[in-house]
Amino acid sequence: MIQLGYFTVDTPDIDKARAFFSALFGWTFDEAASSPTYAHVADSNPPVGFTKAERASRLPHLYFRVEDVDALCGRVVELGGRAAMPSDSASGRSVVVSDDQGVSFSLWQPAAGF
Repeated sequence: MIQLGYFTVDTPDIDKARAFFSALFGWTFDEAASSPTYAHVADSNPPVGFTKAERASRLPHLYFRVEDVDALCGRVVELGGRAAMPSDSASGRSVVVSDDQGVSFSLWQPAAGF
């Protein structure tokens, strides 16, 4: 079985990405593994990092498993991001959102049994 083993997200401003995702998910960053052009999320599994890039990346599109899609949509907007309308499917409730720099990702609240 293939599983997500590591991913990075390109962002034009590392400090803004750190602030946004810290406020949204409560993430902290491993300073020893970070640099001015890379921020490593502490204790992440799979490992996650933000890489400084000229512009925000549109790929990869990732789904973060959360307990309450609707609550986090509100939090995304409070932090200066954008949120589409959540939708429901057999696998649960999901929504495409973007951070305050336009980096797109999804939130997924699994249905019972997932």
